[in-house]
Amino acid sequence: MPWVTRLNRMPRWAAFLGVLALMVAGILVPKVGFVFTLLIGVFLGWLIFLTWPRLAGPEKLMRFAVVGLVLAVAVMQAFPKS
Repeated sequence: MPWVTRLNRMPRWAAFLGVLALMVAGILVPKVGFVFTLLIGVFLGWLIFLTWPRLAGPEKLMRFAVVGLVLAVAVMQAFPKS
């Protein structure tokens, strides 16, 4: 998988800064900020898919909880109450 190889070659701080930038954009950009948050959720889901065979039961549940939380935030941003 070329994307996994490329991601593995990147410095760890670069991936962190990329996710952080998407989170900040998701918070600060009005009306379409949920798209950035949704991208984070998709990226985390992809990482779960790649690491699934190596994860134990509690680790799978914790990662699903994080992805669920990110996707819930994206839905709340997409459909605000007021």
